[in-house]
Amino acid sequence: MSQVITKRFRVSRRAFLKGVTLAGAQITVGLPPLASMFNATGTAYAASNGVAESQIESRFVLWFNGNGIPERYWIPAETGADYRMTPCLQPLAPFRRDIHVISGLDNAAAALPGPGNGHHKSMSALMSCTSFTGRGTAGPSIDQAIAAKLGGEPRFRSLQIGVSQESFGESIQRNMSWAGYERALPPEMIPHKLFDRLFGSRPEGWVNRKRSILDAVRQDASALKKQLPKDDQTRVEEHLASIRDLERAIAGLPPEYQRVDPPDFDGDMKDWPRIAKLQSDLLVQAFATRQTRVASYMLTKCQGLSRFPWLGYTAARHHDYTHADGKAPGADGVDGQRILRDICRWHVEEFAYLLGKLKSIPEGEGTLLDNCCLVYVHEHAEANPHKNHGLGLIVAGHAGRLRMGQHSRMEGTFGDLYLTLADEVMNAGLGKYPTATKKLGDLLK
Repeated sequence: MSQVITKRFRVSRRAFLKGVTLAGAQITVGLPPLASMFNATGTAYAASNGVAESQIESRFVLWFNGNGIPERYWIPAETGADYRMTPCLQPLAPFRRDIHVISGLDNAAAALPGPGNGHHKSMSALMSCTSFTGRGTAGPSIDQAIAAKLGGEPRFRSLQIGVSQESFGESIQRNMSWAGYERALPPEMIPHKLFDRLFGSRPEGWVNRKRSILDAVRQDASALKKQLPKDDQTRVEEHLASIRDLERAIAGLPPEYQRVDPPDFDGDMKDWPRIAKLQSDLLVQAFATRQTRVASYMLTKCQGLSRFPWLGYTAARHHDYTHADGKAPGADGVDGQRILRDICRWHVEEFAYLLGKLKSIPEGEGTLLDNCCLVYVHEHAEANPHKNHGLGLIVAGHAGRLRMGQHSRMEGTFGDLYLTLADEVMNAGLGKYPTATKKLGDLLK
């Protein structure tokens, strides 16, 4: 830590700046990790009010994009620490030591008999390791299984975040978080609404971009800063400035971004990269201010039918590019695979953006990323045949005893993966999870 003080003003790790607007709305602004919240070595939250020191909590993110991958462009040929970054994974090159690329695991529950097409079965199995019921999953998704076990009483037990607003298909294609049997938890896809959930209802002045939510907490912030050491004063100022930048970015979105489009809207017109980064910024705010420990992030939908004008690909839809017989007009199968490569590279770019934001937030003796476990998954391996064995995925962050900096081929199921992360990294104490028969020791140091 940049400043070690043994006798100082202590700030509760759950401290908030609060204020009331002229319209009577309650505004709540969480504080970032401050030196004054930790013990002298920055390894645990400092004791306060007679409560013993407590370790920094780990956070969990289940991150998803739909329609699978082109394996040749996504999965490295080499294993170990010296693997070469593939074209799809290249945006993660700066985070080589923060990620573990994994291939070889089977989405076992997708092979179980039952209703639904390949996407339905794969999505249910991927999220919950249970078969598709015809309406949804047969059990809780792994993010909800973990959230149900973690203590600490955060403001939100979990957050469900989305980007793509397309509404093609059924509930299993539009949702990735499930509280239990056929109980979907829809993602919040509108930055305005997610902002309101984290900070409180916005007054009319905020809507018209005439005032900031920070106006309501300015007096509270000023009083707090007078009691803090210099480093913490600077960190609070930077934190409030970042909230103001985020507020301006969201308020500056065109009016159509404030609504969910009707089911017949084709989903092609919105600038998803812009929305994705705003949603990632909001997720990082929620983690940094300890409002939740668990989140799901749905970048694109299962069996998504979007086009990608920001990449220059509008002749066909995402799902079309995954199949040899659905390629763009005039293209051959090889060209279709290259287009899918570029689409998947954009997916990875957005994941890399999230990692960069987490890594930019100091927390204790390290960063927020040091206390996170992120799992990046797809509904299929090779997209064209709806392949459910030998899938590629990424585990990122340094929570618990996670091993980073390599590509590993592993044998096992997604149930094995999830149980290992839940119990050995997140200390959730699940004990068991569908399709799990063992722990994946190669994930851990």
